[in-house]
Formats: sequence, C-alpha cells, structure tokens
Amino acid sequence: MLDPRRLLRWIYIGRLIIAVAIFLAAILLWTRAEQLDQLIVSLAFALATAVTVASWAYSEINKRPLRTNFLYLQSAFDLLLITVVVHVTGGATSQFAALYILVIAVSTLLLPIGGGLLIAALGNVLYVAEVIFFAADAPLTVTVWLQLGVFTAVALGSAYLAVQLRREGEGKASLVAALQQEKLRADDILRNIRSGVLTVDVEGRLLYANPTAEQMLGLDLSAQFGQKVVNTIARVSPDLAHAIERSITERVRTTRAEAMVTTNSRKFPIGIATTYMEGDGRTNRTTTAIFQDISDVKRMDALRMRAERLEGVAELSAALAHEIKNPLASIRSAIEQLSRVEHVTEDERTLSTLVMRESDRLSRLLSEFLDFARVRVARAEPVNVGDILRGAATLAQSHPDRREGVRVTCSVPERPLMIEGDEDLLHRAIFNLALNAVQASPADGEVQIEAGIVDPDRMPLAAGFEPGSVAVRVSDEGPGIPPESRDRLFDPFFTTKPGGNGLGLAVVHRAIEAHRGLVFFDTAGRMGGTRFTVIIPRTRSGAAPHTASAI
Repeated sequence: MLDPRRLLRWIYIGRLIIAVAIFLAAILLWTRAEQLDQLIVSLAFALATAVTVASWAYSEINKRPLRTNFLYLQSAFDLLLITVVVHVTGGATSQFAALYILVIAVSTLLLPIGGGLLIAALGNVLYVAEVIFFAADAPLTVTVWLQLGVFTAVALGSAYLAVQLRREGEGKASLVAALQQEKLRADDILRNIRSGVLTVDVEGRLLYANPTAEQMLGLDLSAQFGQKVVNTIARVSPDLAHAIERSITERVRTTRAEAMVTTNSRKFPIGIATTYMEGDGRTNRTTTAIFQDISDVKRMDALRMRAERLEGVAELSAALAHEIKNPLASIRSAIEQLSRVEHVTEDERTLSTLVMRESDRLSRLLSEFLDFARVRVARAEPVNVGDILRGAATLAQSHPDRREGVRVTCSVPERPLMIEGDEDLLHRAIFNLALNAVQASPADGEVQIEAGIVDPDRMPLAAGFEPGSVAVRVSDEGPGIPPESRDRLFDPFFTTKPGGNGLGLAVVHRAIEAHRGLVFFDTAGRMGGTRFTVIIPRTRSGAAPHTASAI
C-alpha cells in the first residue's frame, strides 16, 4: 500500500514544481526583489534540479535500494527548500509555511515513526530560525507557536496513520503472498493431475487448459487462448463439446457423463463433469469441464464381469465334470470287459479300442478342467518371485515344444521380490505364460522374462494396489495375437493352437485373480511379438476387492 519509489516520484515532481515556481516568480519580480533573495532563489532552483536529477538516477535508473539515509536526505532537503520559499515570501507571515506540513506528512510515510518526528523537529527548528534571525520585527508570537504546534500535531497524526497504513500493507502483502502461493499450488496440481481441465467463457473462448487436456484431445490448446474452441473440440469429441455448450447456454451441470475422443492415434472413452460459475453479469460467466480417460475403468468393469462369469462357469463345470467322470469310467470299464469276450469279432475289438481311447482322452480333458475349476490359493506364505521366474525359465528352455535356437532369458533384481502367495499356483501361471511364449516364438527367437517393482505412476486407474507391488513381464517375438482373438483370449476352451485345450491362459487368469492381481497383454502383430504383464500385490490384502485381470 505504501510504495516508497512511487511516493518519491511524486516528491521529485513536487520539488521541481516549487523550485520552478519561485524561480519564475523571482524573474517576474526581478526589479522589486532584493539581490540577496534573487541569489538565494537561483541557488535553490539549481540545487533542487541537481538533487532531483541525482536522486532520480539513484532510485529509478540504477534501481538502487532505498536506504534510510537516502530518505532522510530527501526529507531534509525538502525542508530546506520550503524554508527558502518561506524566507523569500515573507518569513513568519508567509502563506507557504503550510508546506512544512506537507513535507512532514510525507516524511512520516517514508521514514520510521521516530524519523518522522525527527523531521518534524527539524522543521520546527528551521521555521523558528527563520522567524528569529530573518524577521526581527516578527517575534515568536502566538501565531508562530500555533504553527509549531500544528507541525508537531501533523507529525504525530501522520505517524499514526503511517503505522496503520503499514499494518494494512503488511496484511495485504501477506494475503497476496498466500493467494499467490495457493494459485501456484493449484496450478501445479492442475498441471500434474491425470484429468483434463479446460475453462471457457460465455462466448466459448478458451481461458485455461492444462497439459493433460491438450494431450488427451491431441490439440494445441495453448496456442488458442482467447479464441473460440468449442468447434475445435467438437471435431475430436462431439459429446464433450455438447456438454460444454449446454453448460454455457442452459446453465446445466454435467456429472458422470461419458463421451468418446477420437484422435489420430487412438479412440477411447472419457468421463465428463462440467460446472459453471456466475460472474458480475452474463458476459462474465465461465464454464469448466473436467474429463479423464476411463478406458482402464471400462476394461476393469468388463473383466470383473468376466471373472464373475468364469467363476460361475467353473463351479457349474466342476460339478458337471465330476458327474460325467463316474459314468464315463463305468462305460470304459464295460467296453474293456466286452472286448475280452471270446467271440468278439475284429471289427468289434477295433470299435472297443476306439471307444476306450476316446474315453481316456475325454477323461484327461475332464481332469484338466477340474484342475482349472479348483484353482485356489491353498496356502499363503512369503514367496520370492525371482526364484519362481528362474524355475519357469529353466523348464521352458528345456521343453520339447521349443523351436531350435529359441533362447529364454530371465532378468530379475538381485534383491528378493517377496510377496504373499501360493508358490505352486504362481509357478504354474508363470510357466504357462513362458511356455506359450516359447511355442509362439520362431526359430532363433528370444523369450524375455523379467520382474521388478511397479512404478505407481504407471499403475492403471482403478487398480487400487499398494506400493511395492511386483510386475512380471513375459515377451516373445512371435506373430502376435490376431485382433479377432484378443477379446476371448482368457476364455476357457478358446485356443488358436492345433491340439490345444484352451485352458492355459484361463488357468493363468484364475491363478493371478486368486492372488488379487492383474494380467495385461499388448501385441504389435505382424511379427511384432506379444508381451504379457502380471501385476501381483505384495500382500493378498493389498489390492482392491474383486480386482480382476485386465487385458
């Protein structure tokens, strides 16, 4: 509230005005003015000009700090200049003695409280000296004493007001600093959150957009501040633009709405919330839209439904498989006995052998499906994921289905990656992924198995894992997964391999889901390879309830 530099600028201007005025007055009244007064006025004008120019250079051009000594010199010089004006205009009877009040008041604003009073005392001394030494016919009358009293009262009053102004200024400065800090904090939050935020005015002109909004929409919004952007947004997300327009024109707040964003690189769903804020008038109303990528959430919802469906299928199929195995065993036994009868023809014996062989195959399939249905964590104990990966890599490297030259590399940190889980179940899941990668890799290809701690910033939305969760990645150099097969990859009995039963990845899904983990995969196709990523919480209680595997 009290800017010393701004106040000094006005002091410089006022000082020059007073010096020029008395100089012009002396020139106009040169014939009637005494020679000594002419000399005093000329010197005062020259000194005022020199001091003001030097002070201006010090404070404005060089931007030097305004120390207390510098401010004292300014006030003292102004008192001397006013004394000159009072002297040449009548001394004790001069009407310009009131200028002392102005100098004293301004000094109390520039200087500390004691400094203002000191300048007031100096002003009193100069005024009294002028009256005593240069106006002998005007002794210290009541008027002079009243003038001195007024000077002192002005000094005290101005000092009090200066103290109050300084307090207000400090309070305002603290408030401004706090507001600036909160603004910076809010701006930092908006720049780093994973939601897009943009604000437009009632005409649809862009007022704010954070980097996430630009990245999600694939638009250079920073170059369009102050321009109408609703139509530009409509090109990539019509529903988002419609929600913003409704908020602008109809004052409708949108909550939990969904829209699609189509950029040059991808198409994905977003969740939208809009709000508006009324200003001083209709033209000052603003609308803010907050949106985020919910593709991970959508996939998680779909996978939770898949997990629930698989659970129901597993329970029903387990009961059905158990009921089929018993009569199947009886049928096989009966056929075997019939094949041993003495009068059985060769054709009948061939048919009996076929029935027994198919019965055995069906029995093995039912046993494997029962194993899938019974996937449960039998015991939870501390397990080193690194040891599991090394064992799975060794078995996959020596499997007979491995093509010639296929290498299996295992990369795990030296320090143990400990989690709480069932070692046998986890080994079965990782080995199935490694075996699939080996079978998919071409000759002289490479399968990479690696593990590490999950970076929290790379965790998918709605995953809800605790810090320290473990990620396992199995990558191959195979032909990739066809687009038409990706949605059914973890379904039981779905397979693209000749002679496969379609339970390998279903078992992986069930085993990781039993540990409350996630399974992702990404595939480039056209010999770009496939990578499966398994995320397992450090403890079984360290993930959100009912967390299913994600693709």
